[in-house]
Formats: sequence, C-alpha cells, structure tokens
Amino acid sequence: MWGYEKKLQYPINIKNPDPQMAKFIISQYGGPDGELGAALRYLSQKFSMPTEITKATLNDIGTEELGHLEMVGTLVSQLTKGCSPDELKAAGLGAYYTDHGISVYPQSAGGSAFNAMSLAVKGDPITDLTENMAAEQKARSTYEYLIDLADDPDVINVLKFLREREVVHFQRFGEALRTVEEKLAERKFYMNNMNNTNNSCGCNEDKGNGTCNGGCSNPRR
Repeated sequence: MWGYEKKLQYPINIKNPDPQMAKFIISQYGGPDGELGAALRYLSQKFSMPTEITKATLNDIGTEELGHLEMVGTLVSQLTKGCSPDELKAAGLGAYYTDHGISVYPQSAGGSAFNAMSLAVKGDPITDLTENMAAEQKARSTYEYLIDLADDPDVINVLKFLREREVVHFQRFGEALRTVEEKLAERKFYMNNMNNTNNSCGCNEDKGNGTCNGGCSNPRR
C-alpha cells in the first residue's frame, strides 16, 4: 500500500505567471521523456523483476515519479493562473486552450498527446533496467534544457530539484542492474555445473573432450 503525504516534495510558489514557460514545461508532464511515462513504465516493469530488492526499487522510483508528475502539473497550473485567453494565445497556447482550457493535460511541448505505446516494458530485467537508466538521462537532459529557457528563480529552483532526482534514479537503476547481473551470473554458473555433472557416466566429466575426471565405471575413450 502507498501512503500519500499531502505536500509536494519541493515547495512551488510561482509569483509571476509565464504561460510560454508553462508550454515548455508541460512536456515533462506528458511528453516523451516525462514523469507520467516514467511512473507507468517503472510500476509496470516491477512485476517481472527477479528479486524483491529490484521490485522494491522499481516501486519506490515509480511512486516518486508520480510525485514529480504532481510537481510538474503544479508548475504548469501556477504559471498559467490568471492568464487571459489572449495571453495564452500569444504564448502559443491558443490550440491548447481551445481543447483543455486552463487545465493540465498530458502532452508534449509540441502538442502531441501522451501515448503509452512509447513505454518500454519488455519483461527482461536487464533490458528494462538499461532502458530505465537511459530514460533517466533523457529526463535529466530535458530538465537542463528547461533550465536554459527559464529566467525565474522560482521556476529554476524546482527544475534543478527535479533534475537532481533524475541523477539519483539513474544511480539506483545502475545498482539494481548490477544486482540482477550478479544474480543471473550465479544462476548460469550453477546450471552450467549441473550440466557438466548430469551425463551418462554419472561423473564430473569434461564434456568438451569426452574425458572422465576419475571415479567413473564407464569412462569414454
């Protein structure tokens, strides 16, 4: 079960509305590298993770991404609060206002609606964790681009916090990947040794050259 604490991970208090900045930031709400996709990806991938630790890692990070989604939505909402339709139109949000008013809708900065078809949930832990590490780096890059576009410290500080969390997530996924690789390596070693001992003569035979290591009543010549 999840516990929901009714506060943002980082306080957001935008004093100066900026609908154009909201148009850019909304990409991290429902864009290709946004928080909605990250949360759904990780919370779906966790079911095929091979260890309880990796399952917990995916669950924890996926849950935190939902918190980040709330933060990005709050940024967009506060940046457009009180803006007139003319101001939204001037900021390039005329079409958005037509479809959604001043609500927060999951889409990219370019206007493409969120699409779950872009999510990578492969069922192979190494594939999924590697994808997640790349996803966190792409999110970090996006936050850095948004910081480049911003000029309001109230916005920049929030974006910096979110960028730092992407770095932490990248590190945690790296740790999880190493854990999975070690687990799979141990299993492969065990299976290989079982294969070497499971043969017709019942001894620890080297199957590569057909010789017996000793103690066999039926050695191969």
